Amino acid sequence: MTSAAMPADAGRRAAAPAAARPPRSVSISGAPYDGHPVPHMLESLARIGATHVEPAFIVGYTEPFDESSFTEARAVEYARWLAEAGIQCHAMSSHIDLGRPDALTVFAGRMAFAARIGARVINTNAAARANEARFHQNIQQLARLAEDLGLLIGLENPGDGSDNLLNIAADGPGLIARINHPHVGLNYDAGNTISHRPGVDTVADALAAMPLCVHTHIKDVRRTPQGYFFTGLGEGEIGCDRIVQALATLPAALNLSIEIPMRLHRGPDAQPSRSAWRVPLADIEARLGAALDFVHQHLAAGEAAGTPPVSQLPETSR
Repeated sequence: MTSAAMPADAGRRAAAPAAARPPRSVSISGAPYDGHPVPHMLESLARIGATHVEPAFIVGYTEPFDESSFTEARAVEYARWLAEAGIQCHAMSSHIDLGRPDALTVFAGRMAFAARIGARVINTNAAARANEARFHQNIQQLARLAEDLGLLIGLENPGDGSDNLLNIAADGPGLIARINHPHVGLNYDAGNTISHRPGVDTVADALAAMPLCVHTHIKDVRRTPQGYFFTGLGEGEIGCDRIVQALATLPAALNLSIEIPMRLHRGPDAQPSRSAWRVPLADIEARLGAALDFVHQHLAAGEAAGTPPVSQLPETSR
């Protein structure tokens, strides 16, 4: 396997002046396009001015799939669709429990697919606490594979209320220190925290997680007696404006994805419930176009507000 490893100190160098910061990619998760063919999704993203997609292969969030979705032939096909639409891929989500018995085989195949379509980050859950020992065995091998493939593994906090190795930001430092590999970090999602640990301050937790993030998701949620409903950005309770503005102050660009699973909501027990019907493209485009405007507006506001003290800035932003 040809190595495309990043330097061990990647993302840990001194902060660049604001004018010299690398460009930040703003991706859009494929989750709202659940049920639509991939070429139609990419054409739709191009229409609203998006530049990057985050393909979403998440059980319960999207149509059923199996490992045949991640063959070399499928990767070549997906890469062709991306090129034809003029859309890039920086990150891919493909959540599994990395402590399950088949995790090495399953996730290695998905990592190879992600790298083949151009991704630099692959996001996944860590593991249920009951699978902790096997997770730490597996993640060492997967981290070495990530280095070979030129990928970063982003461990994401879940939203289903279970007991995970990464429930909130405070779990991150010990987890990442024990893994101790520069190709593994966090993909924090404050929109998951509200249902996973309802008493946690989502903005404060997101800011606390940033020093360990290799990528982040932005989504908004409204809580009701019927459960948790994904809204347009700025229309829920997460505080997305403050989180995005904080991202803009980082010394190196932390890339982000807008994730609005419009076909899904969570019940009062935090379990996902998926509608029987896909969302019309016009509705998706209206929601995502507004979300792109929201993100760029608040990135600009954060940049104008200036940079926080160095002690508050992440060492692992990439």
